[in-house]
Amino acid sequence: MDLVVFLNFLVDFLLILGTNRLAGYPPGAGRGALAAALGGIYAGLCLVPGFAFLGNRLWRLVSLTGMAVLAFGWNRSALQRGAVFVLLSMALGGIALGMGNGTFWMLLVSAGAVWLLCRASFRGNLGGREYVPVELTWQERTLSLIALRDTGNTLRDPLTGEQVLVAGADVARELLGLSEHQLLHPVETLASGVLPGMRLVPYRAVGQPGGMLLAVRFPRVKVGNYTGNYLVAFAPQVLGRGEVYRMLTGGVV
Repeated sequence: MDLVVFLNFLVDFLLILGTNRLAGYPPGAGRGALAAALGGIYAGLCLVPGFAFLGNRLWRLVSLTGMAVLAFGWNRSALQRGAVFVLLSMALGGIALGMGNGTFWMLLVSAGAVWLLCRASFRGNLGGREYVPVELTWQERTLSLIALRDTGNTLRDPLTGEQVLVAGADVARELLGLSEHQLLHPVETLASGVLPGMRLVPYRAVGQPGGMLLAVRFPRVKVGNYTGNYLVAFAPQVLGRGEVYRMLTGGVV
């Protein structure tokens, strides 16, 4: 039974990493490991006398739903990525069947092949969206979140020409203590001097009048694998409401 639990854990973990890669999301190794552990334990329990009923379709669906919530969260993307996970699992079964046996090493190698295929051949274009992990550090506080890589985001600093990252009102509140009222009245907030280093960045959006956004330069921002100082502008509303992302990057950053 320990071999079954271990094998299912490794296979599910690789498939979850492949799913996130194919769907354009960050790897999510921590959450993926928790979901894979649930899958491994479920597979092991199915072998225990008296728990054979767990192998029916209902409990398989319950197990899959629990894994999807642990690995992908409770948002609109969970259903999509859960479906991709099922398809990759079916692809794994087809590869193992085509190789002629279902031994431990064959299943593990097949899962590794599926993960490598997703990593090497796909660039996270499923659904036309790509997500990237971001870490914002302000003074002694660090906030980790997910950003949508939006090629339509052309907001730039008028002084330097560099691309500006855009975060929502919830990020400004958590990291800087700025309220929605302060973000809605950027000129007044800037004049009050409530936060040193603030400045204004002009913006224009489709179907909306232009305006100003409060912006702050962060000395340390990690976007994917790159770390540097970036100017971050704050919208007066929450970004990605109901979605997995809370921030926007552009096609360059």
